[in-house]
Amino acid sequence: MSTRKPGKGRERTGAPLSLAAVGLEAEFALVVDGDQIKPEQLFADPRDFIRTPLVHRTGTSYHLPTGGAIYFDTGVIELATPIVEIERGCMVRAGRSLWSSLHFVREELDAWEARTGRHAQLAGFSAHYNVSADGHGRDARARLHAMARLLTFILPAPVMLLAANRQSTGVGVRPRGDRIEVTVDFTPSSSLMIAAGTLITGIVREVSTWDDLSLEALAARNVPVIDGFSPCAHTSRKGWLARFSCYPDNPFATSPNDARWPVRVDGRLTHWSLRRLARRVFVEFRKAISAIADPFSFRLIRSVLSGHAPSLLDLPDRPAAYEDAGRLCEWEDLFPAPLVAESRYERVLMRALAGDRLTIAGASYIPTGIKGWSRIVFKREDNGHTVVMPFDDVLPYVR
Repeated sequence: MSTRKPGKGRERTGAPLSLAAVGLEAEFALVVDGDQIKPEQLFADPRDFIRTPLVHRTGTSYHLPTGGAIYFDTGVIELATPIVEIERGCMVRAGRSLWSSLHFVREELDAWEARTGRHAQLAGFSAHYNVSADGHGRDARARLHAMARLLTFILPAPVMLLAANRQSTGVGVRPRGDRIEVTVDFTPSSSLMIAAGTLITGIVREVSTWDDLSLEALAARNVPVIDGFSPCAHTSRKGWLARFSCYPDNPFATSPNDARWPVRVDGRLTHWSLRRLARRVFVEFRKAISAIADPFSFRLIRSVLSGHAPSLLDLPDRPAAYEDAGRLCEWEDLFPAPLVAESRYERVLMRALAGDRLTIAGASYIPTGIKGWSRIVFKREDNGHTVVMPFDDVLPYVR
């Protein structure tokens, strides 16, 4: 079966963060009794099938007990992780959070099936990788847009090999306020998703330090570009898309090992394979990627891009696991316990969701809700006043 999603998503809002952060989002089409339907046509909001009480965010968006958020987004069910500060292994924590939420929702749909006698599948649709990338000075917005466009020339080849499949159509890059968002298909392998996010984070953070964001900067840094490639406008919101039709041939439908892609190296036109192009990008950004990568993900990136481990593009077709996420694809427990432990920002959120009191200067504050992605609503116990605190203000009081 094929899945599709119309329309556009929604903004991620919140107070500015003192720590650079990452976050993951994944969209799933809902297939009930063999037919794809909009979740809002079947459920008023996620509480209609989730039995556990949920903390409300906004609209039909709620926090799950995992710390992630769930909402209906123009025809799909979307799951989003809490913000995770950037440090070594940060994408492992983000991946663990996303897959914990996916498994929780799948279990709740299993219970709904038992109550109703119906059959529900979550078909993987898309994944969004969000990385802090602050601009500089008055021209921050223009700089972020220039950065997003330049990244559309850098990221697609390695991201295709790590995160895409034979039926994929493109890799997108969108400027989103104080971050870069990379959009691609949902990946039914948690280890490949984490590897893709690790590579994306390392490259975005490195490019955000560049003064020159022109295409000429790529040639100066030995980052090759496919001759004739030009990104198109993203299908939702402002941004750019490396769509299959932007290339001389369809990179998703051809072998990643075929030397069919024209590139200019040292002023000379030659032909490289997608895998060789992806490997060159990895080599040029290797130091930045290794700075935030866990050891397993770094080895996996290197192995997939070198051809020693398979990419989904090496398979004859898109794997069946896409059509039943949570059942046919599960969390791959390949990481040591310290790497999957909660990040500092996650601990702040989880304490708030648990209703833990916060004591500051002798005053006691009771959490009553979450506002956006990085603020907590408290009630001051002695006078009943409502106080909204950014995560950063709460961070020193949470261990």
